[in-house]
Amino acid sequence: MNDPRPSAALLAGPPVVRGSMAPTAPVFESARRRGRQVPADSPDPRGHWHRAGVLRRGLLFGLVVAQTILATYFMSGVLPYQGGEPLEVAILALFALLFAWLSAGFWTALAGFAVLLFGDVHAISATARTAGRAKAPVDPAARTALVMPICNESVPRVFAGVQATLASLEATGELEHFDFFVLSDSSDPDARAAEARAWRALCEERGLHGRLFYRWRRYRSKKKAGNVADFCRRWGRAYRYMVVLDADSVMSGECLTALVRLMEANPNAGIIQTAPRSAGRETLYARMQQFAGRVYGPLFTAGLHYWQLGEAHYWGHNAIIRVEPFMRHCALGRLPGRGPLAGEILSHDFVEAALMRRAGWAVWIAYDLPGSHEEMPPNLLEELTRDRRWCHGNLINARLTFARGFHPAHRAVFVTGVMAYLSAPLWFLFLVLSTALLAKHVLVPPTYFVEPRQLFPLWPQWNLAWAVGLLSATAVLLFVPKILAVGLLWARGGEGFGGRARLAASAALEVVLSALLAPVRMLFHTEFVVVALTGLKAVWRSPSREDSETGWGEALARHGSHAAFGLMWGGVAWWLEPSFLLWLSPVVGALILAPAISALTSRASLGRRLRRAGLFVIPEEAAPPPELALVGRLAREGERSERQPGFIEAVVDRELNRTLCAIARTRPGQPQRLRREREALARSACRRGPPSLSARERGMILADGYALACLHHEIWNAPVVHGGWRHGTAALVRIRPATGRKSVPVPDFRITTA
Repeated sequence: MNDPRPSAALLAGPPVVRGSMAPTAPVFESARRRGRQVPADSPDPRGHWHRAGVLRRGLLFGLVVAQTILATYFMSGVLPYQGGEPLEVAILALFALLFAWLSAGFWTALAGFAVLLFGDVHAISATARTAGRAKAPVDPAARTALVMPICNESVPRVFAGVQATLASLEATGELEHFDFFVLSDSSDPDARAAEARAWRALCEERGLHGRLFYRWRRYRSKKKAGNVADFCRRWGRAYRYMVVLDADSVMSGECLTALVRLMEANPNAGIIQTAPRSAGRETLYARMQQFAGRVYGPLFTAGLHYWQLGEAHYWGHNAIIRVEPFMRHCALGRLPGRGPLAGEILSHDFVEAALMRRAGWAVWIAYDLPGSHEEMPPNLLEELTRDRRWCHGNLINARLTFARGFHPAHRAVFVTGVMAYLSAPLWFLFLVLSTALLAKHVLVPPTYFVEPRQLFPLWPQWNLAWAVGLLSATAVLLFVPKILAVGLLWARGGEGFGGRARLAASAALEVVLSALLAPVRMLFHTEFVVVALTGLKAVWRSPSREDSETGWGEALARHGSHAAFGLMWGGVAWWLEPSFLLWLSPVVGALILAPAISALTSRASLGRRLRRAGLFVIPEEAAPPPELALVGRLAREGERSERQPGFIEAVVDRELNRTLCAIARTRPGQPQRLRREREALARSACRRGPPSLSARERGMILADGYALACLHHEIWNAPVVHGGWRHGTAALVRIRPATGRKSVPVPDFRITTA
C-alpha cells in the first residue's frame, strides 16, 4: 500500500513561505510602567487627520458632558429628596452613566447624518480618486489573499459564498492578483469530509487549482485569531495584503479591487474596514435586523468615521489588512494573571486595531464602499448565543484600556465595547433601584430631617412635569436618529425599500419590535456579564447559517424564568402604586411576552409574508447584487442536492479519500509502532463498522494520512466488511450487513495519490 505523497499536499496550499508572528513588545503592560515604547514604523505615524480628529473628539466629549450634566440636574429634581439620600445618589449615578451612553450615540448619529449629506474631506474612499488610482489596474506586486476561517459551518453555504466572491472577482478581470484560502478549524469529522469534497469540486468545476486553497488546522489554538496567525506564519510573506472574511461573508469584485487601490493610495493605512450590509435571511427577526441595519446603520457608521478617522474600529471580517505590519505588531499574547478576565484574548479584532495604530499605522472605516455583505443570526436566541461570546471578549478587553502605548481613541473603543454590554445590568439596576425607591416611599414613613442640625424640614415631592420632560428628552435621543435615517431615504423616494409609505410602516413596526426585544436582551446581557465576571466559560459555537426557527418548548425553557420575573415585578409595582406600573409596563410587559416574541419572530413564514406585503424590504432583496443572487441560488441547490458526504464517504469513496489523504499527509519519520497501531485500528474498524469508532478516533484517522489510507485499503480488500461502510459509495452496495456470514468480497484496488 502506498502512502500519500507529500507533494500531493501542494494541491491544497501554495509553497510555504515561513515568517515570524509573535508578540515582540510588552503589549499588555500598564501605562504607568516605564519601558521601551513600540517604534512607529509607518510612513506617516501621526496622520494628516490628527488635528481634525482631536478637535472632533473634543467636541463630542463636550457635547456629551454638557448634555449629561443638564439631564442629571433635571433628574435630581424629579426625585423626592432631590438626590439627598444614598438611594437617590445611586440612582443619579446610574442615570448619568446611561444618559451619557445614549448621548454619545445621539451625537454620533447626528455627525453621520451630516457626513451622509455633505461628505467628509477626510473620507478614506476619496483618496484613491485623489491619487488617480480609482480605476487604475491593480499593481501585480500587490498580491492579496482572501482568508476565510471556518469552524463546523454549513458547507454548502460557505462554498456558495466562496464561489460567488471568486466569480465576481473574475468578472473584474483582476482575479490573477488574488488567492482564496479556506482555513478550517472544524472538529466534526463529517464537516471536514464535506469541506474537502466541496473544495475539490469547486476547484475542478471552475478551474481554480492554484487559486483556491484549503487547509485544515490540526492544533486549533486561539480560535479565529490563531487560525489567521497560522496563515500569516505559513504564507503571509507571499502577500502584501489580506482580506479577512467570515464564513457568511460575500464581497463583490469591485469592492475587493477598490480596497486594494485604497491601500495602494494610502501607504500608511494598516487596516481598512468596510461596512458590511446584512442580507440573505428570511425569518421575521432577521429581516427586521437587516432592515434596521440597512436604514440606520449607515448613519452610525458614518458617524463613527467622523469621530475616529484613522483610529477606527476593526470588526474582524470584511476588511483589508497590510500583512507585513500585521505580522510584526498584531500578534496576541495571553493576558497575565488568573481569573475570568485573564488568559486568552477572545475579541481579537479591537485589540489588533489598537496594536496596529500603536505602531503608527492607520485604521479606517470605508463607510461608503458598497459590495460588502454578511448575514444576520436567524433568531433572537442565536443572536444571544453570539452576544455571550462577544460580552466575555469585551470584558476581557477592558483590562487593556490603560495598557501602555495605545491611542486614546482606541482606549475609548475598549470602553464602548464594555458599555455595549455593561449598560444592560446598569439599566436593570436602575429600574430595580427605582422600584426600591417607590417601595421606600410607600412603606417607610418619610424623613423630614436628613442632615445634622437641619433647621427646616425637607418635604418629599415628586416633580411630575420634570419627569415627563426628562422622558421626552430621552425619547428624542432614541428616536431622532431613526427619524433622520428614514428622512434621508424618504427624500430619495424610498427606492429599494418598497416606497415611502412602506418604508415608514416598516420603520414604525421595527420601533415596536425593538422596544419589545430590548428588555429581553437586558436580562440576558445582565446574565452574561455576571457569568463572565464569575469565571464561567462561554461556549464558542458557530452561529446558525440557516433560517432556523425557535420552537415553543425551547422558547419557554429559555424565556420562562424571565416571564415569571416580569409577572412578579409587575405585581409588586401594582401593589405599591398602580400608577407606577404604567411607567414600568413597557419593560415588564415585554418580559411577560418574551416566549411568544422569541418564537414568533423566528418564523420564516412570517418574514416571507411581510416581504410579500412590502415590509422590511431592503435594496438587496428588491434588486439583489449579482454576487448575492448567485449565493442564494447555489445555497438553494445545495439544500436540494444529495446528502453531504461524511466520515464514511471519506473512508470509502476513492476520490474523496485521496483528497483527504493529500490534505492530511503523514508525519515524516512516523514510528513503526504507531503505524502498526493504525493498521490494527483499521482492521478492527473494518470488521466492527463505523459505530465502533469514537469521535476522537474518527478525528485522528482524518488527521493522519497513513491511518486514513490504511482503513480505505482494508475496506476494499478485506474478505469481511461491516455493512455500515456500504453507505459510503454506490460501489459498496454489494456488501451485506454483518450477520455472522461472510460478506461478498469487493473489487480490489490499490490506493495512490497520483
